[in-house]
Amino acid sequence: MTSSAIANPDLATLSDNKPRWNLPDYRRSSFHNLHTTARYAMSLRAPRILPLRKEIDWTIGDRPEVVRFLAMAHFSAFVVVRGERILYETYAPDFGPDRPHSIQSITKTTLNLMLGRCVAEGIVDIDRRVRDYLPEIGTGYADATVRDVADMNVANDYSEDLENLSDTYATWFVMERDIGWRLPPGDEKEGTTRSFLCRIASDDLVNRSGHILYKSTNSDVIGWIVERASGRPLRDWLIEIVEAAGLEGCFHITCDREGVPLVDGGACLSARDLARYGLLFARKGEGVDGRCVGDAAFIDDTRKNPGPPLLKPRDWTHYSRQTNTDGTWLGHGGYGGQYLLVNPDTGTVVVYFSVLEHSSAMDGDFTGPLVKMMAELAAR
Repeated sequence: MTSSAIANPDLATLSDNKPRWNLPDYRRSSFHNLHTTARYAMSLRAPRILPLRKEIDWTIGDRPEVVRFLAMAHFSAFVVVRGERILYETYAPDFGPDRPHSIQSITKTTLNLMLGRCVAEGIVDIDRRVRDYLPEIGTGYADATVRDVADMNVANDYSEDLENLSDTYATWFVMERDIGWRLPPGDEKEGTTRSFLCRIASDDLVNRSGHILYKSTNSDVIGWIVERASGRPLRDWLIEIVEAAGLEGCFHITCDREGVPLVDGGACLSARDLARYGLLFARKGEGVDGRCVGDAAFIDDTRKNPGPPLLKPRDWTHYSRQTNTDGTWLGHGGYGGQYLLVNPDTGTVVVYFSVLEHSSAMDGDFTGPLVKMMAELAAR
């Protein structure tokens, strides 16, 4: 007698060309549990943790702009840390300090640390071509410089709408089949992250738009270059970052079927641990017990010599080496409503988690004011 199986309902493509976990009715629960929803994942944990002590500044919660964002229905968590002190934290009723949350594209910032070390050690030159490190790469990246890829400054046929992902048939949603975030249609064979990267094409890589061309695949290319140039798997780089940050809970990251970590957006961790991670940038690459996982000169140059601006009305922010910056702070947002912002001058980290539950899960009118609120707090 033969037993029959059905498609996993969380990963099956349903309405609006989305898998069930990413539909508005399911998204909040999914973002709180994406580390157990994707088909493949790994979990990393530090042997020694960075202790954080509470020294609450209640005036933070009294600020009208903070009150506004904490009152939003999609809010999950908010943490402000300076040094080893928690200045403020609060959580939604269905969330908490020990719960992991998908951070989506905030994951990209790990590449600033990795790439900075590679540059400092002389094994990567960001002004060389991608093909010098990845000869098998397709025309969508082969002749681009590593710098332009890191700065989201490359034109090719991969599409991803940074502001609202309103095009649900953009190439990003095709890539989800190869990273274990949805099932391939019918009998189509599941691919891999790097086979997908090699299929991206272009006959003109020059960005003539005047702003960034946001492509999550750029991050996966940078990760591949780091791995190839260093001769060390990305898993080992991530272990070093987790240990240097002194994370208390698990750092979960989704992978493809070959075990390649999704460094463009696959990480899930608690708000406190994201703050601990952010302190690596506040200390310019230095972690607990003197562990160095970034490069101070590279982080400073990330702020001082950024790439192209974001789209209006956020064109006061630039993209730079897998981070956002206004010349003072460093940060990055994530699909669905997350943001990490770090001010190295004050040593302050601000974390905001939320889950936008409308169709696109992105809202530029929401993100701009959120970043300004966080930047003002971090500058105090």
